[in-house]
Amino acid sequence: MTGQNPDVSIVIPMYNEEQNIHALFQRLFPVLSSLSESWEVVCINDGSSDRTLEILLAEQKARPGLMVVDLARNFGQHAAVMAGFSRSRGRWIITMDADLQNPPEEIPAIMDCFRKGHDLVGTVRMGRQDTAFRKWASRITNRLITRISGIKLQDFGCMLRGYSRDVVNGILENPEYRTFIPALATFFAHNPVEIPVRHEDRAAGDSKYSLLKLFGLQLDLMTGFSMWPLRILFFVGMGLAITGILLAFSLVALRIMFGPGWAAQGVFTLFAALFFFVGAQFFALGLLGEYIGRIFQAVRKRPSFLVGKVYV
Repeated sequence: MTGQNPDVSIVIPMYNEEQNIHALFQRLFPVLSSLSESWEVVCINDGSSDRTLEILLAEQKARPGLMVVDLARNFGQHAAVMAGFSRSRGRWIITMDADLQNPPEEIPAIMDCFRKGHDLVGTVRMGRQDTAFRKWASRITNRLITRISGIKLQDFGCMLRGYSRDVVNGILENPEYRTFIPALATFFAHNPVEIPVRHEDRAAGDSKYSLLKLFGLQLDLMTGFSMWPLRILFFVGMGLAITGILLAFSLVALRIMFGPGWAAQGVFTLFAALFFFVGAQFFALGLLGEYIGRIFQAVRKRPSFLVGKVYV
């Protein structure tokens, strides 16, 4: 059922999801109707180039409680979710993907956690229907990010999550450039929990996350929530400096012991050491540039999204 001030807001970012909308709503709305709480569905059209907006508006005529937020252009999933947060009215907010890899039937389990007093409900995908490479990469990334950032999340990549209004308000009041919402939410949660959920095959279409975008997401996590990459650079630099000094002393000693003829034969070793040090310097500069670039973006304070029109 729906209400003027709904208890639950379902936030769904969409980008070129015309093939999935009808199947999603056929499963989502019966699940919501079975809840004792009032609800609303907030769909964000993130500058789709297909018929996503047209289909959403057609569905809205037959489905009370559906709000459509049309962004001015494509801003990315993070910005779309933030736009959904800003327009949602529920006491609890649940985010999910539109491709049905997040089964709507798992929503009652998240609601049970809210009823028990949890203000942040994370999820861990069980029986993942992804390629072996993606599952392996996700496992390595989850462990690496947990160690670097100290954020205790088992699964950073699942979109199906629940947030209390207080947590969402904290996120909206402290917007960050290219942050990662599930990780940021942990800073505002007092009683978080993680639960297992099913994971299904994508209903139709292709994933919008290429390997390049996935790498960018991991970079956002590392640079947005930890200073360890910079500290690692310090220790690596110190280690390289000590290695360089020892190498210099070794070359001098060997020259004295074996004469100048030996030194001429070691020219390739010197080139190898030079290339190693130069490569390390470029790596360090690139990482520093990433941090500086984020500072530059944050100082400009440009909005992360622009709403074109809201259909209620």
